[in-house]
Amino acid sequence: MSQLFPEAVAPPVELAEAKGVVCIRPAGASDVESLSVYFTGLSTTSRNKRFMGARADLAVVAAECVAKAGHPDHFTLLAEFRQEGRHRIIGETHYAYDAAARHGEFAISVADAFQRMGLGLQMMNAMETRAIDLGHEMIAGETARTNAEMRGLARKAGYSDTGLGDWQSVHLAKRLSHPR
Repeated sequence: MSQLFPEAVAPPVELAEAKGVVCIRPAGASDVESLSVYFTGLSTTSRNKRFMGARADLAVVAAECVAKAGHPDHFTLLAEFRQEGRHRIIGETHYAYDAAARHGEFAISVADAFQRMGLGLQMMNAMETRAIDLGHEMIAGETARTNAEMRGLARKAGYSDTGLGDWQSVHLAKRLSHPR
């Protein structure tokens, strides 16, 4: 992507208000501990929205997110904030392709201090680009009906409510556009 960020899957973005640069890159096995620290640092509300309920086993979740890093149909992208030679994870999106359902499913989170800066949309775009590169045609996710932030982000990214959710959840889906 660039010489400064060769692992980036999207152009790095400078966050002037935070005085640093965000790089979206694939997660690897060496990221388990940092991802666990990231999940732990999310507010209780953000953690509950990401996992659709309380989770205490965040180190296990982090390991699961990167366990299939070498598998082409499963990946985790990390948003890493880089400032003065230091790096920290400030967002993640996990993607898994379901061959039987013929669509990818995703989950996403952004650190509380970095929400409402456009980072979630950038991460979703990077995830969709990677899914398109894999030849996938549909992507879906589920969120709580009460998660207005995610529903708004999904709408902004072109997702539609499929009507398949229940009284607590909303099922969102989007047909991916392949470049010609």
